[in-house]
Amino acid sequence: MKALLLTIITLLILLSGTGCNLLKIEKNKFKPEMIYVSGGSFFVGDFFEATNSDALPIHQAFVSDFKIAKYEVTYSQFDYYARRNGLSNPKSDLLTRGNRAVSYVTWDEALGFCSYFGMRLPTEIEWEFAARSGGKKQVISGATTLDSIYVVALTKHELRSESEEVGTKKPNDLGIFDMSGNVFEWIGDYYQFYTKPGEMHNIKSDDMRLIRGGSYYENILANRTYWRTGTLRDIRSEDVGFRCVEDI
Repeated sequence: MKALLLTIITLLILLSGTGCNLLKIEKNKFKPEMIYVSGGSFFVGDFFEATNSDALPIHQAFVSDFKIAKYEVTYSQFDYYARRNGLSNPKSDLLTRGNRAVSYVTWDEALGFCSYFGMRLPTEIEWEFAARSGGKKQVISGATTLDSIYVVALTKHELRSESEEVGTKKPNDLGIFDMSGNVFEWIGDYYQFYTKPGEMHNIKSDDMRLIRGGSYYENILANRTYWRTGTLRDIRSEDVGFRCVEDI
């Protein structure tokens, strides 16, 4: 009788371990694929025309090494996260969800997704450094001139009414896709002007957040790598999504 009881306990332990391994394998399947970015120093802001007052003055910043998601988070990935955490799936303008860039996600929901995978939202400096292929003078992510925007970015000129599958355009020099166009991306920082670098904010309670990168709904201006837009953290927009960052 004792031997039988020990056998049953052993089997339960083994089955429990198998279940945990299966959950881990499933979670890794939906975890964002990351690109290693070597840090460095660069000049942040409107280096192209020096006319966007929201991206001036141009100033030097240093970035430590980090990892950033190769693609924007997809509906498939966010739907998995929502299911595992008892949340509602985000709205979609199409029946097809899958590998399309997720939208209709608030800042806090985006942060929750990244945290679930041991990650976070990018700082504004990290985002721009990565978008500009390591701080290069790229006005569009992966291009130094506006002539190449349609090669690397999905904009309103292609007459889209919803997000596209990630990775359909060419990547930038670091192998990162869609940092210009497709959907705007939530930034971890609060919104403030470059002219007030020391202004204090409460990151937990302040409502104004940043989105970067432009979208399929915007023209060339908003898709520039230095373009900044402030918005409320609880908005759900058809063209706002996100990607995650991982500390080294």
